[in-house]
Amino acid sequence: MSQTHSTSQVTAWIESLRPRTLPLALASIVTGSALAAWMNHFSLGIAVMALLTAALLQILSNLANDYGDAVKGSDTEARIGPNRGMQKGLITLPQMKRALAIVIALTVLSGVALIAMACRKPEDIIGFLALGLLAIVASITYTVGRKPYGYMGLGDISVLIFFGWLSVAGTYYLQAGTFDSIVLLPATACGLLAVAVLNINNLRDIDNDRMNGKNTLAVRLGPIWARRYHFLLLAGALLCLVLFALFDLRSWSGWLFILAVPLLYRHAVYVLHEQTAVAMRPMLEQMVKGALLTNILFAIGVVLS
Repeated sequence: MSQTHSTSQVTAWIESLRPRTLPLALASIVTGSALAAWMNHFSLGIAVMALLTAALLQILSNLANDYGDAVKGSDTEARIGPNRGMQKGLITLPQMKRALAIVIALTVLSGVALIAMACRKPEDIIGFLALGLLAIVASITYTVGRKPYGYMGLGDISVLIFFGWLSVAGTYYLQAGTFDSIVLLPATACGLLAVAVLNINNLRDIDNDRMNGKNTLAVRLGPIWARRYHFLLLAGALLCLVLFALFDLRSWSGWLFILAVPLLYRHAVYVLHEQTAVAMRPMLEQMVKGALLTNILFAIGVVLS
């Protein structure tokens, strides 16, 4: 194997891992941990293990996404997004299968360690084991299987559940040992921002997805309504944070997330007015940064409160 080919393979694996998606996956854990700290329940060890488990789940989802799209032929030359390792032919199906098996094993180990560290009651152990298994299955079946739910327009609700409600509330519960409905507004906001990232990705690939039978919600809504839907996602996320700051926080620091509004506003206006799929290419990275900035500012504000 030549050094050039070896280097190309390493680059291909990095592209398939999609490291730029990891910060957003970790943002929900940071938000849940910040809420736990605000309620005097923060545990550094549990937070770190939750971050590791979330990162592994995101990597698993990314690899499974590449595998599923490659098998179904959705990643064609017409796709606007960056080419992945399997699409380039630098990663074979058996290699990707082995990588998926390794990441699944690591995710299970990390998740079990997290549960062992945080859970004491039998019902909590059983509950989080079931949720962990569900998260692994959801990560894989987004694009893999006979009827992947990502091809039926159900990816958005899945992201809201796993990147919002379960991640934030679950992280809080693991540290506090109890559920508090007070976390639902921040959890919903976190989830809606993650859905907005997925929607931009789907808007970018809307033409290619439509031609290849990948009926994402953006494909089902059409380019105009998918853009209006995007605006509503951002507005809904900010509304949730405003309501939380208004009713549950009593400090100016709880409003730090407002500093991210200009970036989100400019982004939303651009998406509404630029009607081509190609114009969405730079918007994906911008949306990730906007979502991450909003979550981090909110978490800092909560801790300072």
